[in-house]
Amino acid sequence: MKSIIIGIAGGTASGKTTVTQKITENFKSNYVTVIRHDDYYKDQSHIPFEERLTANYDHPFSLDNELLYKHLSILLQGESIQKPIYDFTIHTRSKKTELVVPTNIIILEGILIFDDLKLRELMDIKIYVDTDDDIRFIRRLLRDTNERERSIESVVTQYINTVKPMHNQFVEPSKRYADLIIPEGGNNRVAIDIIVSKIKHIISTKNV
Repeated sequence: MKSIIIGIAGGTASGKTTVTQKITENFKSNYVTVIRHDDYYKDQSHIPFEERLTANYDHPFSLDNELLYKHLSILLQGESIQKPIYDFTIHTRSKKTELVVPTNIIILEGILIFDDLKLRELMDIKIYVDTDDDIRFIRRLLRDTNERERSIESVVTQYINTVKPMHNQFVEPSKRYADLIIPEGGNNRVAIDIIVSKIKHIISTKNV
């Protein structure tokens, strides 16, 4: 079995996860592995909790791309990995890891995955999900307050001070590396159908 890697990037709360779900619905569950860049935030257990709250999580330096590249390379070689799990309630890695086995399709999802040349070179298809800034902010506010136990004030402050400027500096410019830009995310049925057809074609070609 030869795996292919699909990169799905886009701004925070742009709909990357929805696009991922729409794609995976077209394949058997054991054919697809989803890896989120968020789980590769660097470990901060050695830093006091108060300092973790002020860290810039939207800068490329906050992510352990070396470990991610190593893990993807291992999966491409047909071997399993122990993927880190990031705990957003304590702003550092969990002590638990997750066993990930190689599959036909590996979907790599994250806002900054196109910023790294080595990661881009591993991808067979690069997709950028393009969503209006206001919609993304509202989605992030709801997600972080409901799922990550954040206060409204902390979400707004972080968005103004780091999320938006980092988006403009790193995320938005990385759109130029995409093979396909999807407006409206997972609601764009035509784009999803095109992507699924291309994935099936690449798989058939690689496994001849």
